[in-house]
Amino acid sequence: MSPRSVISSARRLVVKVGSSSLTGVDGGIDHARLIALVNALSHQQLRGTQIVLVSSGAIAAGLHPLGLTTRPRDLATQQAAASVGQGALLAAYTQGFAAHEITVGQVLLTADDVTRRTHYANARRTLERLLDLRVLPIVNENDTVATSEIRFGDNDRLAALVAHLIDADALVLLSDVDALYDGPPSRAGAQRIPVVGGPEDIAHVEIGGAGSKVGTGGMATKIEAARIATAAGVTTTITAADRVIEVLRGEDVGTVFLPVGRRGRSRRLWLEHATAARGRLIVDDGAVQALTHRKKSLLPAGITAVEGTFHDGDPVDVCGPDGTPVARGLVNYASNELPTLLGRSTKELAKALGPAYEREVIHRDDLVVL
Repeated sequence: MSPRSVISSARRLVVKVGSSSLTGVDGGIDHARLIALVNALSHQQLRGTQIVLVSSGAIAAGLHPLGLTTRPRDLATQQAAASVGQGALLAAYTQGFAAHEITVGQVLLTADDVTRRTHYANARRTLERLLDLRVLPIVNENDTVATSEIRFGDNDRLAALVAHLIDADALVLLSDVDALYDGPPSRAGAQRIPVVGGPEDIAHVEIGGAGSKVGTGGMATKIEAARIATAAGVTTTITAADRVIEVLRGEDVGTVFLPVGRRGRSRRLWLEHATAARGRLIVDDGAVQALTHRKKSLLPAGITAVEGTFHDGDPVDVCGPDGTPVARGLVNYASNELPTLLGRSTKELAKALGPAYEREVIHRDDLVVL
């Protein structure tokens, strides 16, 4: 099966669309663009494909009602715009898909929702059940409540993680750029790169920065998303939103990134790519070996220093003696609890402080080696 036919014949597909592909020059929703996307996805779903749509545009859709002309820089105004715009965006999608007798469901996520063990399971179960019920989930980052500490950063990365979460066959990233080129597309002679087999294929490519005044992404974020998705065995395509019909037909448009890893769910991928460390634990060489080679949990005895302020359940980086991060995990102690525990065995701590202290600082199920 050719890489592009993987998309056209996908049993389960994630499609991400950016703000710039949904909004007009004034920042409001461009209903003609939105309906064109809805019609293409509806046709694909009615052919039997289960589709999850990861849609940006909530903040952009809220700009015009609030009298704003550009994306606000401060978090509070971004959250206010998202609160206003999310309802308008979902209403437009609901009406558009209803014309095809397709029901949609809204799923708003923060990174915190899907890195903690129970929340991750809940997010997966919700999406699976919606798909079983033939509902088309519309996913967005929960911009209304997300803070800088628990943000995905952009919906390209969120889409890659959702594709992994639901074990999708393929991911399509739609924007205002029709493909990855070997240089700036505006430069004379720039050539489209049709297929990327691995990072080495694009090591020489100049990657552009952020896109429009209403969006947050750019080609760099899409390549990073493709890297995350292909590492999880998901075929990924980057192309323009106005070429969505062609890409869903398996035609030679855009840039296809071939899988480099195996498919299969693992919360560790979320932990690695969806979180930002709230602190650092410095460990000795013995602990580094135990974590990276013997796949052990992190115990207090191997920790030599604690940096930063964090709470029980927060993500932290585990660093070797030279300060280089070797792993990331969800910690079982707050930063103010740990200093008195360092260098001591769990049996010693349980005897001195009680059985509650006979536990790992980071359990191996909550840890990913970097």
